[in-house]
Amino acid sequence: MNSFLFTSESVTEGHPDKVADQISDAVLDAVLIKDKYGRVACEVMAGMGYILVGGEITTNTWVDINNLAKKVVRDIGYDKPEYGFDYHTLAVFNAVHEQSLDIAQGVKKTGEKKQGSGDQGMMTGFACKETKELMPLSIILSHKLAKKLAEVRKNGTLPWLRPDGKTQVTIKYVDRKPKELNSVVIAAQHDPEIKLSEIKKEILEKVIKPVCANYITKNTKFYINNTGRFVVGGPVADAGMTGRKIIVDTYGGVGSHGGGAFSGKDPTKVDRSGAYMARYVAKNIVASGLCDRCEIQIAYAIGGTKPLSININSFETSKIEEEKLSKILPKVFDFSPAGLIKNLNLLRPIYKKTACYGHFGRTEPEFSWEKTNKVNDILKYV
Repeated sequence: MNSFLFTSESVTEGHPDKVADQISDAVLDAVLIKDKYGRVACEVMAGMGYILVGGEITTNTWVDINNLAKKVVRDIGYDKPEYGFDYHTLAVFNAVHEQSLDIAQGVKKTGEKKQGSGDQGMMTGFACKETKELMPLSIILSHKLAKKLAEVRKNGTLPWLRPDGKTQVTIKYVDRKPKELNSVVIAAQHDPEIKLSEIKKEILEKVIKPVCANYITKNTKFYINNTGRFVVGGPVADAGMTGRKIIVDTYGGVGSHGGGAFSGKDPTKVDRSGAYMARYVAKNIVASGLCDRCEIQIAYAIGGTKPLSININSFETSKIEEEKLSKILPKVFDFSPAGLIKNLNLLRPIYKKTACYGHFGRTEPEFSWEKTNKVNDILKYV
């Protein structure tokens, strides 16, 4: 019997890096609403009292970046001066410029067959049978805990919570299958007058148990605000930047990761669209029953219209030879940069929602890469 522990983490929407991710994707959405062929690579830094928006945007529309950034911060919940960071007094610096013509000439027109990849790089996608979402259990529970923290803060159940927070889940595996919930770690920003004993009690009852009840055992350990105090948080405590939570965004450390982050990038950037396609392929393979775990790697050259490589790793769970499976995939999926965009319907303002609680394992209609509508097509070739 082989047993081991594995841990994943997530963060709330008020975490400094997630503040930056959400503003980056809100800018992208604002462009796509009026100019679906706009080119966006928006990077944000969030610090004490300021937001710096930079990167490259080429579009025929105009975005009010100043007020858009403030609206995102307000919606997250940074709306009181005592937080030290709030949308009323926020300074927004705009350092955006146009996309390089050298890059633009390789991409050509978005959506055309001759459209090239917006960059070189490798992207990975993963799926497994641990949960109904076909995701690793540790990251799914971490996201649900982070989302629950935001929910009970916003609906007034725990009004003393503040926007920043982190969650972490450790699962005990036996023979590569999740056996029990080993530990839960919660760090939740809070008002100064609340007692630690109440924080621990209320978070256990109102956050952890509703999410993790089916997995808690007598051996499960809980670490809630383990330093004893978390009043100062958000960009006041730590500077936030776009793209620094790539493991939170993907599979919680299970499998491999590609070369780039997602937020703020339009779908001509294969860092994003390629990773979404890799998840789509891996999820459909696992949903087809051909393997219990699957990782897909895709690689591109800048300006290229086809992938350089497509690699499959089934972790020795495949029902057929991986080489045979790899020959089936191009018959079912269009891996061209234009094909990624068309088949996943990516020229839509859907991206701000992806910036928190993971890009994968979601059921909302915007997440087209989570569909399992290619199962029958895959099985036809087996």
